[in-house]
Amino acid sequence: MINFRPPETRTRPPAGTSSGPSTAVTAEKALSFISKGWQEVRSSADADLQLIKNRANKFKNIADRELENFLNSASISPFTGPVITASAANTPPAEIDFVKKLRPKLSEFRRAYSSSQGKLKIDLSAIKNAIVAEVEEEEERERERWRKWRNERIKEERGQFGEFDWEPIRAFKTRLKELEVEIKGTSSSPAEIFEGIKNSEFVGKVKSSLKSICKEPEETKGVPPLDVPELLAYLVRQSSPFLDQIGIRKDVSEKIVESLCSKGQNKFLLHSLSGGGSSLIDGDIMSDELDLRIASVLQSTGHCYDGGFWEDSTKQHLPGDKRHVAIVTTASLPWMTGTAVNPLFRAAYLAKSEKQNVTLLVPWLCKSDQELVYPNQLTFSSPEAQELYIRTWLEERIGFKADFKISFYPGKFSKARRSILPAGDTSHFIPSRDADIAILEEPEHLNWYHHGKRWTDKFNHVVGIVHTNYLEYIKREKNGALQAFFVKHINNWVTRAYCDKVLRLSAATQDLPRSLVCNVHGVNPKFLKIGEKAAADKQIGQKVFSKGAYFLGKMVWAKGYRELIDLLSKHKTEFDGFNLDVFGNGEDAHEVQSTAKRLNLNVNFMKGRDHADDSLHGYKVFINPSISDVLCTATAEALAMGKFVVCADHPSNEFFQAFPNCLTYKTPEDFVAKVEEAMSSEPRPLTPEEQYKLSWEAATQRFMEYSDIDKILSNETTLDRRRRKGMGKSVSMPNLEGMVDGGLAFAHNWLTGNEFLRLCTGAIPRSRDYDKEHCNDLHLLPPQDMLSKLDAC
Repeated sequence: MINFRPPETRTRPPAGTSSGPSTAVTAEKALSFISKGWQEVRSSADADLQLIKNRANKFKNIADRELENFLNSASISPFTGPVITASAANTPPAEIDFVKKLRPKLSEFRRAYSSSQGKLKIDLSAIKNAIVAEVEEEEERERERWRKWRNERIKEERGQFGEFDWEPIRAFKTRLKELEVEIKGTSSSPAEIFEGIKNSEFVGKVKSSLKSICKEPEETKGVPPLDVPELLAYLVRQSSPFLDQIGIRKDVSEKIVESLCSKGQNKFLLHSLSGGGSSLIDGDIMSDELDLRIASVLQSTGHCYDGGFWEDSTKQHLPGDKRHVAIVTTASLPWMTGTAVNPLFRAAYLAKSEKQNVTLLVPWLCKSDQELVYPNQLTFSSPEAQELYIRTWLEERIGFKADFKISFYPGKFSKARRSILPAGDTSHFIPSRDADIAILEEPEHLNWYHHGKRWTDKFNHVVGIVHTNYLEYIKREKNGALQAFFVKHINNWVTRAYCDKVLRLSAATQDLPRSLVCNVHGVNPKFLKIGEKAAADKQIGQKVFSKGAYFLGKMVWAKGYRELIDLLSKHKTEFDGFNLDVFGNGEDAHEVQSTAKRLNLNVNFMKGRDHADDSLHGYKVFINPSISDVLCTATAEALAMGKFVVCADHPSNEFFQAFPNCLTYKTPEDFVAKVEEAMSSEPRPLTPEEQYKLSWEAATQRFMEYSDIDKILSNETTLDRRRRKGMGKSVSMPNLEGMVDGGLAFAHNWLTGNEFLRLCTGAIPRSRDYDKEHCNDLHLLPPQDMLSKLDAC
């Protein structure tokens, strides 16, 4: 209903009130408002009538005389509209009825319009009701079509799958009806009725079906319970981290476990591990089988372990065929040190196989630190410039283009430790999407002051490679024995907390948790080519070695210079006429040269140079008396070039003793004899097998094998194969060793977050986070913003 209100009739004002100009202005405004409203009503009515016309076009020639009179009257009134001629001769009855519903009551319309005192109304309820009725009819027809389709669909499904009342349900209903009839037909007591139901054939079949569904596995039947020796053996083996921290070595713990496994009811374990009368208890096999024994008992009891407080289930499971390997190291070129060169070659040869994507993460030093570390005052203004230098240096030596990524993390140089320490959380510079396998070069060094996410939580597998014998260096300092004691246990702490596997280049390093000895370093291919050329020249009769002996290394006392001067001075008479050329630069250069000069030794000191320099090709004997090295790269390079090597009989040289040109000595007198032997004979050319053993291809193959990365990449381990043959070890079994490792990581993270404790242990001030200069050089956000952004990746 639309109401039009004409202006109301004015009434006289009460006595005592003024009816001056203000009243006239008010009336004038009212008339203006009414006139404006009337125009809006008129335009609205025109629009409504136009809609009615469009609707009526569907029913041509249907209007009757009464509708024609209505439209004619509207053309006279302010509601002007087009005249529609009507002819209902050929009009369907339904359409005529609909039009009749649209007729307004003309008498009421004219009466309301002609009256100036009342309300002007147009009753459009008939139009509204007609439209609503038509919509409702359409909806009803739609519902009817849906019900028809649904009934047809149900009939089709019944025809395809049969009735819903399928055989088991129908049988169940039938049996219930029979049971009801039996109960009604008997006058037994309720107890007898229920007893009959319990013993009925139907209930028996239900019981047998449930038993078949809930049938226990065969392997869980007859599992004997654990006895005291088994429990003690498992407790000792799981407590090995704690026992190691208090001084009980791992091999002692393993002997205790083996002894306990041979007693009491552990004969069952021995029997399960033996075949043909020969015991298989050996190292990891015994450990795995003890776990399987515990798991079998837990499985037979239905125990399920939901994980511990330290467990982290956020490790990445990366899709696709290629895995990702991130190599994190503590130094970078142009600093010619082992932790800068060897990780670079490792990244190149891992990427060469194209089985995995590789990222090399190296430290970025600010300009002031670069001037202290890099030789010849070489500095870089940006990481891109240093990356270009690194790639150019590498490609000149390996002969192929290595496809791997080089990234930088903030680092600071410690003058006291003569090494680079990370600033901030290094793990955050590997995005979470690439966090798959991590290789930590010098894991103890990287994690001394690590304050951030635990490596083994972020990565699926973490391998540490120990390069340096820090204990040997520390013992030479003031209060060295006490410092070495603390550093030893800190190294155990951080490697246990942050590494899954640790590879030691030689037995000269500290015995760390989960570690084994394997040389996973090779030599620059350039040295092998020099050796091949020397062998070819010798074969055609040319003289290859025209010079005598030399020593090359960083000129610090700990790098073998102390041992060298002691040997030469002690046997000065035996070495009369023997000259030794020494190449190197370092912090102790002046003191070393002064000592040699004071002792009047036949030593010629020269500036350090690349070992592949042409000026060094003619030397025949490389002398290296150092016992502080873990695995001397210069020794391997000298052997690759076909030279003699005279070195100490020391665990660090164990790998080289298999080569015929390596001459080792045990005493100072033996040293003199080996030098004389080398100077008076010619070295043997390397065989192809020996060349391959020194190459980076062989080193990479050894690394993949001993680090378990090849098994991870193939997603199969020895234990996996054994699990397919029988019952597997429960991955949800509580692991005391993992809980201890998690606790150690938590405690270390808490301690390294305290700036005072960091400073007390020798950390660089304000190195928990990187500084503003690192932000500018590496285009980093402030530390907190950076961490949140990298976590989002």
